[in-house]
Amino acid sequence: MKQQFIRWEQDHDKLRLYARGDWTLHTVPQIEKALSKLPHAKQIVLDLSGIKDFDSSGVLLFIATLDRLKQWGEVKVSGYSTAQKEMYEMLLSHMASDIPPRGESFLENLGKATLSRLRDIRDFITFLGELFSTFLYVLWHPGKIRIKETVYHIHQSGFNALVIIAMTSFLVGMVIAYQGVVQLEKFGADIFIVDTVGISIVRELGPMITAIVIAGRSGSAYTAEIGAMKITEEIAAMRTMGFDPYNFLVLPRIFALVISLPLLIFFSDVVGIFGGMVASQMQTGISFDQFISRLNEVLGVEHYILGMIKGPVFAFVIAAIGCFRGFQVSDNTESIGLHTTASVVNSIFLVIAFDALFSVIYTELGL
Repeated sequence: MKQQFIRWEQDHDKLRLYARGDWTLHTVPQIEKALSKLPHAKQIVLDLSGIKDFDSSGVLLFIATLDRLKQWGEVKVSGYSTAQKEMYEMLLSHMASDIPPRGESFLENLGKATLSRLRDIRDFITFLGELFSTFLYVLWHPGKIRIKETVYHIHQSGFNALVIIAMTSFLVGMVIAYQGVVQLEKFGADIFIVDTVGISIVRELGPMITAIVIAGRSGSAYTAEIGAMKITEEIAAMRTMGFDPYNFLVLPRIFALVISLPLLIFFSDVVGIFGGMVASQMQTGISFDQFISRLNEVLGVEHYILGMIKGPVFAFVIAAIGCFRGFQVSDNTESIGLHTTASVVNSIFLVIAFDALFSVIYTELGL
């Protein structure tokens, strides 16, 4: 029967390793082969109580393995005997300390970065699978929908964001009008500033600016809130008591943002166009009546619809990324900051990418 030298159990970001058998010169190649298959984790517990024999080659392999695991995350060692500890300390003290660390090549760094991104993609696909599974369950059992929490998050993510959305949209509308008028005045086509402001805000800038503001405001909050709950082990306690964190924490936030973001986009469109009206009157003397009359001619309902369609997509991307990064937080406060930053960066990038995709689709469809 083939001897097993290492066994592991993995639970999310925690990995428990059990060393077994003889860690000696003759078994080192087999152990190295087994160690090469270890999955990555941010919390690792290495149990040495199952080791029967441990010579200097085994200790050197253990030192190399320990250094490798510490690069992944926090490592705790347990179950070692006094003899093993003494041999470890003796070999460690006699190892050459003046050898400079080997520098990592560009290709090596590129490979590590690529593997890290691929792991993120794999974990995100797993997250989406869990999310859609919970969504289908809730859809089949409507009584499980957490309406109170959804309304709370609509208030937090939607209503409380009205002021910053209004200020941002108003200023963006003014900037577009001012910059557009400078060019249109050269051709005596001042009135076309209405077309520029109305169509650009309603179709493109309103949805994208609103989504970016919400990604920085609400998406980051989702990551920080869920991350803090993970550090305090509230999520682990929920699972222990039989509650589904996806139903309790993720779905209410996604439902709230999918409902509130289209409404915020409509509000942003109105305020942005008003900012363009103010700037047009100040710069060219176009009255509000003239502006509105021209706007009725050039801005059809279809432009509003095309802009609104983006809202639920942007909302799902922002909320899903925010919650996903929150679940990735490890057991330290620094991790909250890192994953919150990653959440905002990922959300803004995907919002812009999806906006570009919508533009391509609308153009190909002639809309």
